[in-house]
Amino acid sequence: MNLTLTNTGSYPRIGDVPELQILRQTLARFDRQEATEADIRRAEDEMVRRAIAEQIEAGLDLVTDGQIRWYDPISHIAGKLRGTKINGLLRYFDTNFYFRQPVLVDRLIRECPILVEEYRYACSVSSRPVKPVLTGPYTLAVFSLVEWKEYRDLERRVEDYAMALAEEVADLAAAGADLIQVDEPAIVLEDAVFDLFAAGIRALAQVKGAARLALYISFGDVSPIYERLQELPVDVLGLDFTYSPQLVDRIAVEGSVKALGLGLIDGRNTKLESEAEVATALERLLPAIRSDVAYLNPSTGLEFLPRDRAFRKLQHLVRIGLRFKQ
Repeated sequence: MNLTLTNTGSYPRIGDVPELQILRQTLARFDRQEATEADIRRAEDEMVRRAIAEQIEAGLDLVTDGQIRWYDPISHIAGKLRGTKINGLLRYFDTNFYFRQPVLVDRLIRECPILVEEYRYACSVSSRPVKPVLTGPYTLAVFSLVEWKEYRDLERRVEDYAMALAEEVADLAAAGADLIQVDEPAIVLEDAVFDLFAAGIRALAQVKGAARLALYISFGDVSPIYERLQELPVDVLGLDFTYSPQLVDRIAVEGSVKALGLGLIDGRNTKLESEAEVATALERLLPAIRSDVAYLNPSTGLEFLPRDRAFRKLQHLVRIGLRFKQ
């Protein structure tokens, strides 16, 4: 089996040294009308380049753009669709981060690609393959406020977000993305509706073409829905093991017909995991995965960590993962 070492999505946008604070400084200058939108784009480009360089330096096989241009996981996509406006801040799961909540004021329409140019730029500055990441339709629908009466029904919101994101997935595949990651953390919420979530994923899977689709779920225990997740038309299931301590035992017994993204490294905790414990988990999990590939990655994006700690987490992941690479 090929064990691919990868990031889950985000990477810290700032660091301690001045050259790692250029985006924050440019945004502050923009607020004072001392910088232009073009200045912001240049600062974002530079920080994307640095985020990718650090992932490669850590030893990853597959990198992301660090979602450097994202203000948060929700508004970066929802806010670019026609039919939305952006409201106040809301806490993002049990983190200390907040997202700008979209308000649906009219029918959702994708007027142009959202992530394609970001993906192309990331590829242009990376010597390793790049994985585009987008937030899924169910999560966007759940975290949207509704003013347009036709969207009072969650099913309708999921359908229209899925329609817009399906166009994005098709365009990313056409742009050359081999693996496209869809994050759907809202499915772990207590009142989640699995059938609506699954319908959104199926809509994306129908248009992925030759690309492979990876479904990643963080911030909760997926054990109650693990069997149903296996039935979804995705190529990779990314699971957060930090919330599901019994999941290693279950997968070791039941196996997985799909490639798995193994979130065994806690992306929200600065403490480095026991190398022996992670290795033991891998020794049990890898033989149970009935696929020729598996992924070792942090449990979540790394934006919750200081930059130096995020880098050390990736180095730790690589150090453990290399023991299992063929």
